[in-house]
This record gives sequence, C-alpha cells and structure tokens, in this order.
Amino acid sequence: MSDAPHGVLVVDKPPGMTSHDVVSRVRRAFRTRAVGHAGTLDPMATGVLVVAIGEATKLVPWLTADDKSYDATLRLGTATDSLDADGAVTETASVPELTRDEIRDAANAFLGPHAQRAPAVSAIKVDGVRLHARARRGEVVEPPLRDVVLHEVAIRAYEARDVELSLRCGKGFYVRSFGRDLAARLGTLGHLTALRRTASGRFDLAASVGLDALDGADLLSLPDAATRLLPPAILTEGAAEAARCGRRIHGVEGDEVAALHQGKLVAVLRRDPNDPSVHRVVRGFAPV
Repeated sequence: MSDAPHGVLVVDKPPGMTSHDVVSRVRRAFRTRAVGHAGTLDPMATGVLVVAIGEATKLVPWLTADDKSYDATLRLGTATDSLDADGAVTETASVPELTRDEIRDAANAFLGPHAQRAPAVSAIKVDGVRLHARARRGEVVEPPLRDVVLHEVAIRAYEARDVELSLRCGKGFYVRSFGRDLAARLGTLGHLTALRRTASGRFDLAASVGLDALDGADLLSLPDAATRLLPPAILTEGAAEAARCGRRIHGVEGDEVAALHQGKLVAVLRRDPNDPSVHRVVRGFAPV
C-alpha cells in the first residue's frame, strides 16, 4: 500500500464537466480507483473541488462538512428549470428599480440558519431517486426543505440586471436556490449565470491545479490534510497501538482530533460522550 498515492488534491474544475468527470480524470492520472470528492459542483460551476485519494478518502466526511465560499452572478428577470444558465427558460418577469443597498439588505435577510428548498434539478434523493433523474423523466417533484446556514454575503456589483455577489455558507447550501430566493425577495425572478467556488474550508484556489496539470501534481499528505480539518494529538507508542486495534484511548485533549504518531496519521478520535476521560476511534488509517 505504501507505493500507492494517498493524500488530498485541490482541482480547479472547468465548466461543462461533472464532479464525477473530474474524479474519473484523477483516477486515470494517479492510477487508482480510490478517489472521492468533497462537495459536488454543478457542471456549469467552476473552482475548488477537493479530491481525496487513497487513505485520504476516509477524510471525506470531514472535508464535506467544511464551509464553502463562492463568487456568483445572478441575472434578474428570468427563471430557468435548473436555476442556472444550463436550464431552459421557464418564465420571465419585470425587474423593479433597485439600488445596490436594497439588494444588500435583501441578501442579508438570509444570513444565519434558515430553511431552503433545493433545486428541482439536483443530486438530492427523494424516495431513493436523485431529483435530476426524476427531472429528466419529466416528473414534477417538490424538493424537501432543508436546514442550511449562510455565514456571509457581499454584493460586489449590480449592473444591467446582473448581481455579482460573494458568499460563505455551510454544508448543503445551494447557491442556485439562494439566487432564486433572493430574486423573489426583490420582487422578480432570477437564475445564476456564473458560479465559482473559491474555497472549501482551508483549501482555496491558490492551492489548486488544473486538469491539464494532474500528471506529476503533488498531493497534500494525509497527516497535513487531517490537521487542516482537526486539531492534532500526538500519541505515545502504546496509545498508537491501542488506536490501531480500535481500543479506547486515555489522556487525549479535545473533542475530536487527528491522532498522529511519528508523523503518520493513525486515527480520528472522538471523545466518548458517556465517559469524557476517554476517546474512541472514529476512523482508523493504514500506516502509509
């Protein structure tokens, strides 16, 4: 296993590809099937797609939980069935006279936790079937409301019905739905014409590579990736061996930590809610 690649890669996804298309390209480049991504990007969207390879695929639940940051352009006055420019126009409406301050105030109304209805064309499953598959079959299904959080939003520009904005949101937030809902709050319709993810947690565009640079691309090591997600805890030899065997660990600080020994990631440990003096192994890692 030591010869196989293990680590995290930040890919700058181009438009017109699915996230799975990117995973397929990474699999070919690194000659391994053990590849996953952290947070789907729509085909139209570009930017940060965090890809986990080898043992790093075990970190995907933590990578996916990270906040995401985006730049987006919302075009007012036109709705599409997918809520973005890839969809068919379903309706048009007039756009009231708006100032940038009015748009900012409307956007700020969504700050914090709130319920959001996902797009009808999305990867969410209803009765075990993804909504985009139902949409392709012509089925009309109302997506469920989901609890999401918007941490920050800024209006960068407004000109000729196009609102340029930046935002930071939590897991499960659909920027396409936010565009629809913001347009409705402004008294009109809207859809996204551009969407670019600029960061996923501590992984941003500055550290990304294009698909044409996959061959020879350096991976962020498993320990470095884990300690970007969780505080580190250095284990003794005895504690490391106990963790590898799935036993409880004493003497560790923090509720959830990346446990290391001699520079290698051993496990993710979580404090036992029934006995705060010990930690349990949530996920173990091979000694790569």
